Amino acid sequence: MAKKPDSASRIADNKKAAYNYFFEERYEAGMVLQGWEVKALREGKVQLTDGYVVIREGELYLIGCQINPLKTASTHVSPEAARTKKLLLHKEEIKRLIGKVEQKGFTLVPLNLHYKGGRVKCDIALAKGKDLHDKRETEKKRDWEREKGRLMRHAVPSNKRSGKD
Repeated sequence: MAKKPDSASRIADNKKAAYNYFFEERYEAGMVLQGWEVKALREGKVQLTDGYVVIREGELYLIGCQINPLKTASTHVSPEAARTKKLLLHKEEIKRLIGKVEQKGFTLVPLNLHYKGGRVKCDIALAKGKDLHDKRETEKKRDWEREKGRLMRHAVPSNKRSGKD
């Protein structure tokens, strides 16, 4: 498993994914992009929240990822914000994913976009959807962590010196 990319190389995150899915496995895939899309990504004009990955004819495609074109896009190109983008993985990995996705309940979810070696990569996860009670549990844990942090900040240390030495 690859290490997490540093925050400076991150382009966009899909924060909804961790709330809606349990992640089984993670993969890093290359992306086939057009020139105007790369320029828009550099400016941060991307929205990954509604994106999902499908497998068609043995290839992976990212659907629902919005890359909004810059106003200064080339005059001879008609940019399409919700264009389907092809993802690049090794054949063995794709075959393995096809087998897993055909099992009940598994889906492929984009997690983030980032730069690696000057190229745009997309982290995808083999995921299972959470039930409503799982989502509630996630929310309870998040609220408790927030409350715990609040309590720790305002707590007075109990071993204060009394001033008598």
